[in-house]
Amino acid sequence: MTRLPPAKRALGQHFLVDENILGVIARLAHLEDGDVVLEVGPGTGVLTEYLAEHVARVHAVELDRSLEPQLQNRFGGSNNVELCFADALEVDYATFEPPPNKLVANLPYKVATSLVVESLERLPSVERWCVMVQREVADRFFAVPSTKAYGGVSVLLQLTTERTGFHPVSRTVFRPQPNVDSALVAFRRTDAPRNYARVKRVVEAAFAHRRKTLANSLALAGLATREQATEALAALGRAPATRAEELAPPDFVGLAAALPV
Repeated sequence: MTRLPPAKRALGQHFLVDENILGVIARLAHLEDGDVVLEVGPGTGVLTEYLAEHVARVHAVELDRSLEPQLQNRFGGSNNVELCFADALEVDYATFEPPPNKLVANLPYKVATSLVVESLERLPSVERWCVMVQREVADRFFAVPSTKAYGGVSVLLQLTTERTGFHPVSRTVFRPQPNVDSALVAFRRTDAPRNYARVKRVVEAAFAHRRKTLANSLALAGLATREQATEALAALGRAPATRAEELAPPDFVGLAAALPV
């Protein structure tokens, strides 16, 4: 086994070392010869190498510049792996040619949720995702209303995608081993609401203060007065004391349409 570099806790690094999981990733991602894949957080390149053998092109984005020598040594001469050393949340993906149609990655824990949510808008060419995340995060993605796991990310993903696969992952596939369980989650893009940007603003404001009523949360965010929010809830047949977690994803589309935002 190749000697692993020290993992940086601040970056949430846990390097993938067990190649047995790669076949599961390929199946859940529906990898095809012509795919162009975006990988965020390639680490030492175990998944990158597998992807490069099965798809047309891999765009690998890595924040940790200390991994550059190892990745350049491994893929510098590759004709279908493009390495980009940058913050995945700040990269201009419009410059990636050809544009990726899939996002397949062992996502760094600290940016997993943010990156998935942002990719829905910033990566319009991506049609399928297969991501390795903490089990707790995976459970949030497609949680149902009125549960502890249900939140803003649940709403946004369910309004724009549908889950196509799920696979629990043992801690032993990583070095160092994390203190939490992980899971692979696969989903594909569906038709988003026409006013998605407006709905996203409402969803993020609604869940910003989970202990408060939905009307109060929207008022605190400056999207509407409490009275306007209460009227919008009434139009949905909801009581003034309704909380964000009680609404199903489609309800937020109706709420956004009823609010003067």
